[in-house]
Amino acid sequence: MDDIAKHLSISKKTIYQYFKDKNDLVSQVCIAHLEEEKREIEEIKEQTSNAIETLIEESLCLRKKITDMNPSLLFDLKKYHQQAWSMYLDSKEKVYVKSLKETLEKGISEGYFRPEIDPQILAILRVEQIEMSLENLIYPRSRFEFTEVQTQLFDHFLNGLVSDKGRQLLKQLEKNYVENPVK
Repeated sequence: MDDIAKHLSISKKTIYQYFKDKNDLVSQVCIAHLEEEKREIEEIKEQTSNAIETLIEESLCLRKKITDMNPSLLFDLKKYHQQAWSMYLDSKEKVYVKSLKETLEKGISEGYFRPEIDPQILAILRVEQIEMSLENLIYPRSRFEFTEVQTQLFDHFLNGLVSDKGRQLLKQLEKNYVENPVK
C-alpha cells in the first residue's frame, strides 16, 4: 500500500477511504480487469465474421495484454488474495471457457472446424494452455520469448481444429494478416 500511495502521490489514508484493505483493492482491480476482458471478447465476436477470425483476433488481443504481465501474477493471486483468485476462476469458467466453447460450436456449424471435436474439452484445453504458458517454471522467460510460446501453442491448437474448408480460409486469413499486420 505504501508503494501504491507513493506512485499515486497520495497518502495511504486516502487509499483507505476507497478500499477496506489491500485484498479489497486487489479484488476491485480484478473485477474491473475481468469485466474489461469480457467486453473485449464480446466486441471481437461482434466484429468478426467467422469462428477462425474470432480465434485469431482473440489470440492477438491476448498476446498484447499479457506480454508485459508479471508471470507471478496468478501465483500471487492464488497465494495471497483468495477472493480475487476465486473471481478469476469463476470468470475463467463462465467467460473464457464458455465463450471459446461457443466459438468452437460456431466454427463447426460454419464447416470450418472438424465436426468430431468436442468443444467443451478443447475450450478447457485452450484456456489451460494459456494459463500454463504464463507459468515461469514451464516456459521460463529467460529461455522462451513469451509471444513465440503463445504463437506456437495457438497455431498448434487452431490447426488441430480446422477442416479442409477451414484450412483454406485460414491460409487466406494468414496471408491477410501478413500483408496487413495488426497495430
